[in-house]
Amino acid sequence: MDSPRQGKNLNREPKRTQNRPSNPPQKDAYARLLSQHCSSKFSLYLEQYAKDTAFQREGTWPSPLLKAQSDRQSIPQKQREQVPNDFSDSSDFSPSSLKSKGEESSLSLYMEKLSTRTAQQDFERKQGVSDRQRCGQRRDTATSQDGDVESGEELGSLKPYESKKRKNKDFNKDVSSKETDSFVGRPQSPNTAGTSGQEQEKMKKSKKKKANSRQPEEDRSGEGQFQYGVDTRMLRPKSPPGIEKKLQQPKSSSANSPAEKGKNRGPRGSKRPVFESYMTFEEVSHGLKRGELIQGKLRINPKKYHDGFIPSPDDGRDVFLDGIVARNRALNGDIVVVRILPREQWKVVRSDTEYEGTSESDTQKENMGRTVHKKTTARTPRPAGIEDDQCSDQDELIRKLQNTALTDTEIGEHLEDPSTPRPNGEILQKTAKVVYIIEKKHSRAVTGFLKFLPDKPFAMFSPVDHRVPRINVLLADCPEDFSSRPGDYTNTLFICRITNWAADSNFAEGQLAKTLGQAGEIEPETEGILIEYEVDFSEFSDGVLNCLPKNLPWTIPAEEMSKRRDLRKECIFTIDPSTARDLDDALSCKRLPDGNFEVGVHIADVSYFVGEDNALDAIASQRATSVYMVQKVIPMLPRLLCEELCSLNPQTDRLTFSVIWTITPEGKILSEWFGRSVICSCVKLSYDHAQSMIEAPEKIFPAEELPPVDPLHPIDEIHQAVLNLHSIAKNLRAQRFTGGALRLEQLKLSFTLDKETMMPQGCYVYQYRDSNKLVEEFMLLANIATAHHIHKQFPQLALLRRHPPPKAKMMDELQELCDQLGINLDLSSAGALNKSLNASLGDDEYTMARKEVLTHMCSRPMQMAVYFCTGVLKDEQLFKHYALNVPFYTHFTSPIRRYADIVVHRLLASSLNCGPSLGLSTQEVEKQALRCNERKTVSKRVQELSSELFFGVFVKDCGPLESEAMVMGVLDQSFDVLVLRYRVQKRVYCKSVVGLDSFRHRKVGKTSELTLVWRAEDRENAPVEQVISIFTLVEVQLKADGAPMKYSAVLKRPEECKSN
Repeated sequence: MDSPRQGKNLNREPKRTQNRPSNPPQKDAYARLLSQHCSSKFSLYLEQYAKDTAFQREGTWPSPLLKAQSDRQSIPQKQREQVPNDFSDSSDFSPSSLKSKGEESSLSLYMEKLSTRTAQQDFERKQGVSDRQRCGQRRDTATSQDGDVESGEELGSLKPYESKKRKNKDFNKDVSSKETDSFVGRPQSPNTAGTSGQEQEKMKKSKKKKANSRQPEEDRSGEGQFQYGVDTRMLRPKSPPGIEKKLQQPKSSSANSPAEKGKNRGPRGSKRPVFESYMTFEEVSHGLKRGELIQGKLRINPKKYHDGFIPSPDDGRDVFLDGIVARNRALNGDIVVVRILPREQWKVVRSDTEYEGTSESDTQKENMGRTVHKKTTARTPRPAGIEDDQCSDQDELIRKLQNTALTDTEIGEHLEDPSTPRPNGEILQKTAKVVYIIEKKHSRAVTGFLKFLPDKPFAMFSPVDHRVPRINVLLADCPEDFSSRPGDYTNTLFICRITNWAADSNFAEGQLAKTLGQAGEIEPETEGILIEYEVDFSEFSDGVLNCLPKNLPWTIPAEEMSKRRDLRKECIFTIDPSTARDLDDALSCKRLPDGNFEVGVHIADVSYFVGEDNALDAIASQRATSVYMVQKVIPMLPRLLCEELCSLNPQTDRLTFSVIWTITPEGKILSEWFGRSVICSCVKLSYDHAQSMIEAPEKIFPAEELPPVDPLHPIDEIHQAVLNLHSIAKNLRAQRFTGGALRLEQLKLSFTLDKETMMPQGCYVYQYRDSNKLVEEFMLLANIATAHHIHKQFPQLALLRRHPPPKAKMMDELQELCDQLGINLDLSSAGALNKSLNASLGDDEYTMARKEVLTHMCSRPMQMAVYFCTGVLKDEQLFKHYALNVPFYTHFTSPIRRYADIVVHRLLASSLNCGPSLGLSTQEVEKQALRCNERKTVSKRVQELSSELFFGVFVKDCGPLESEAMVMGVLDQSFDVLVLRYRVQKRVYCKSVVGLDSFRHRKVGKTSELTLVWRAEDRENAPVEQVISIFTLVEVQLKADGAPMKYSAVLKRPEECKSN
């Protein structure tokens, strides 16, 4: 007996044959659709159709195309083919050719996977078009930036969201209310949106309801590919109605189960691939050699997560990857191979600054997205890359259609060079798709929340990081009572690891790794950050601990002492943060009879304790760096080394590596000595202690104002040494900047913690003072001297640190912006830029704020400083450190917390014949350099996230917090501000501003401004207009949101600012 499925298939076949003779032209159009479904013209048509669908649902801006389709039963075929917005041409698929015999909806046809058409399907397509969906909002973890002191490197901000789901009815209502005009908008709070599965009987009523019940979850799993209607060719097609009925159950958010349930299926139940199969290794190798493929690190925009980027091999504009399908299951940070798409599929952007992927930040910084164009009478824009991730679907569709509606003639005539702007400033950006993943750098572990799905054998895991897809987790892997009491876990943070992501599924599959605790609590959130970024915070193994000295308390062996220069009687001291425990550098300064000085930098000799190729060395090289968080440190080495045996604790004999110079008072170096030594620090000074000595040169400090001091060295001797070091450091610093160095100083937030609970009691902006500059100058001097020495001795093995120059095109764009705004910024060199930044930006209390905004702009085009092996790069010009403006640089001064410094110590010892000979190859040094680069980036990101976490708690416990703020960047529906009191950066969304009646955006050239129209408080007063542009001062209030750790910047009315 035939099954119901067989019966339906048999019934469908005759209808297909009946339709064929009645409409021969349809067959030709259908064949063209099959062969040319990637056509750019067809894509444009689909985008227009999606836009019109959204507008029709909203009841605004009716489209002739949509109207023609909705009235198709009464319009003759000939008239329907004359509908406006015809995107067809002689070579591409023609939408109009499909508008016959009930086939008017080409979008429905395409979205049904080019399935066979029946009269019943045609009828269902006439009932309506499924709603476009948008993604659920997640927790905001917008970050403040803290650039590397010597490199100017920066990290981008992440903005995770927490998703919520709604019934289909509420979802449609929410979408409608959100879609407003981008130029005159009525503000509203950004809402989270989602949906759940429809009831079975509702599903039988209409195809539209089925699509609405299924697509929102597919939307989220596609990481935003549906959210803005960006690449309709990449949308996941709906299953044909007949197949849905055969399944006899609604498609819910859990459409793709680990048990093959709900996988994408084509006609007759066959699986439909969502992603292309990867190329073979051999194909990839040949493609890379022939230049047909490109390899690079994938960066996904944390604020607009359907946008991905990889660096261009010619150091030009980044290559754009549009949507999850183009990324082909690769995650942020993965090393991928991509194929450049045909030119007609390249992205059109309105200016260089819209190339947001070009900023070096992933994951780092990852500041990718749309651009900021600024407009103000005498103000300067923020760096390219600010984007408004809260734009409505309608706004995005408008922009996409405007950006992509180019004919082939326009491309050929105006854009021969992709980077050459058109008259209106538009330029092309190459697009690509992933064809192979070389290395999965992403941990595949994410924090998030579980959602129970009725009648499903699995739960839906929603990651906090919305760049990661939703994950199906079998109920067997969930807590035992999760199915019976899912509400108990609503606010519980879990760690989930992706175990598989099939090519025919929008959803990944995974297993829960750990239950962290309640969202919003510091320790669970901290542990989640560490796991997600693969920071090893486990206890050191017995094998590692067995490599440490056994006889404690440990003393320096007499044999070792005889091999070293004994400096224990010298006046040597440390200057560190007051809370520091790992003291790896010390200073000395002794006046010589001829008036010159003997200055020493003494660094903990960690390489003595960490031998090569043992378990301790292996774990240190793997961790590569210590990770500093607000409340704790994840050490690279066991604490016995970090805090005791290697740490240069006061009045304790310690092994060191020393660099000692004879130097004039003006900072001219006369001689230099490297060697292993023994020191005994006479005092542990904090930066505050040293600063007090600098500020009071004549003061006699009593013993109670300082930490314990070695009686061999009176306080006055230490005080004078600090003053001498300060004087020399000022001269060295002046020489550096005169010689063309650059410093992009970015302030950071610090916290005071309760000693028992470790909760934030207060926060303050860390001040970079003369005592910090003193230490920095001598650390830089030691690093530069060491770099020259090891490069000379090991030209093929030296581990150095280079800082490439900024992206030229972004610098040109920034220069143009500054020129247009009247900002005298010279970007011709690092030194010229530094001089410009220190020029006067006014003479009032906001001068430093203006400088910080300008500094932030300049940091955007900067590339990351990286470790490398000199044997890998043949051109020594590439060794240069742009920010420091020196030919060679390395890291030598922090071996307790950086593995790169240990490698440098080994090279130095070998060169001086005071250490074992090296067994390293160029490839091994380069491999370790890459590892150090990767973990350094992660460490900085984790540090930022920790700071954001604590500030979120502080706002929740102590807020709301009032502060002035300065506008840093202006978008069409939002603007970024620097909150002056706390030095955090926050985005203000116009639609969320309470009391705002409307807003409009105006762009002139490269600059832009927003005019906010505040609703009149009474009938007697007129509405108040407020102009927002770069450097505009506003008042904001930082308030905790409902979601854990999330807070918002609430803009205050201008009248309230004046009254205050």
